[in-house]
Amino acid sequence: MAIRGILTISTVVWFLLTVNYSEAIWLTIPATGGTKCVSEEIQSNVVVLADYYVVDEQNPGNTPAVSAKVTSPYGNDLHHQDNVTHGQFAFTTQETGNYLACFSVDSSHQLPNPLTLGIDWKIGIAAKDWDSVAKKEKIEGVELQLTRLEGLVQAIRENIDYIKNREADMREVSEATNSRVAWFSIMSLGVCLSVAGVQIWYLKRYFHKKKLI
Repeated sequence: MAIRGILTISTVVWFLLTVNYSEAIWLTIPATGGTKCVSEEIQSNVVVLADYYVVDEQNPGNTPAVSAKVTSPYGNDLHHQDNVTHGQFAFTTQETGNYLACFSVDSSHQLPNPLTLGIDWKIGIAAKDWDSVAKKEKIEGVELQLTRLEGLVQAIRENIDYIKNREADMREVSEATNSRVAWFSIMSLGVCLSVAGVQIWYLKRYFHKKKLI
């Protein structure tokens, strides 16, 4: 049992040390021109690094260019470049929400084949320059790995807290919505009963007036 526990701990540590909080994305933009976007929901105060490049295996000497634009959840421009085959952007998020990166080809330039675009998207701990950290703090080997592990654990904890906060917000919205629906149902029922009572009173008065009852 002790050996199994040691192996389990070692496996978890190895996983945390080797996990990569980065994302490799491939986009295919139509040859007739168009825009393809990728979005990522990111918390505030998180470093984002990305490297994008056009892949043209059939004609590497004349790679078509694209336009790139990155916007924040509130629509602020964080990066904008035109007519590039390769580019980078880096920023620290100011608000929580969906960050949108869009890539497009000028419709006036007809391409023989769809264009392939690669994006290396790094967020948070994956965007940290560990070589610079090692030189600055003069650490290496196991100590550097433990420092990296500490950063990974902190990132996981912050993710869990973020998910808990989102769940609490959604629960509050759901409870408020349920309460409003319940009150609306009660009010609707009251209006229906009132209308039914008025109708009965009116018919009864009408029948008495006509001496039918």
